[in-house]
Amino acid sequence: MVFMEQPNLLELEAPIKICGDIHGQYYDLLRIFEYGGFPPDSNYLFLGDYVDRGRQSLETIVLLLCFKIKFPENFFLLRGNHECSQINRIYGFYDEVKRRYDVKMWKNFSDCFNCLPACALIDEKILCMHGGLSPDFHNFESVNKMIRPTEVPDNGLLCDLLWADPE
Repeated sequence: MVFMEQPNLLELEAPIKICGDIHGQYYDLLRIFEYGGFPPDSNYLFLGDYVDRGRQSLETIVLLLCFKIKFPENFFLLRGNHECSQINRIYGFYDEVKRRYDVKMWKNFSDCFNCLPACALIDEKILCMHGGLSPDFHNFESVNKMIRPTEVPDNGLLCDLLWADPE
């Protein structure tokens, strides 16, 4: 799998377009590509939360995964807190996949999400993640030492990288 071939802390170079939560808004995702350029002409880093809430989470995540597979060195996906089975089971992705396909398909997506990297470092200067910093973040190597595939634990480094908000 392409995600497991890359480290948990991606080391990327500018220029790269950084995009936040998509939440199943497929047409908004298409608009991002129309304005910013389609891969591989433009490099992208998405910070997570691809599914839930919107009506087209399946189309959204499938397109993103296709771009990742086709352009693994130009297109990057980080894990957000909705790329977690405990969350997307509640907020709509599970129901969408079950209605359109079956529970086995949802489990396959969950297995994929469990392999997503947690952070990216751009030009050794800009640290990107979905959530925030953690008291357990001691150095960049601590991110690479996290085991994948994994579910999101209730606390600790991965939990904070996906959930922590500034106080």
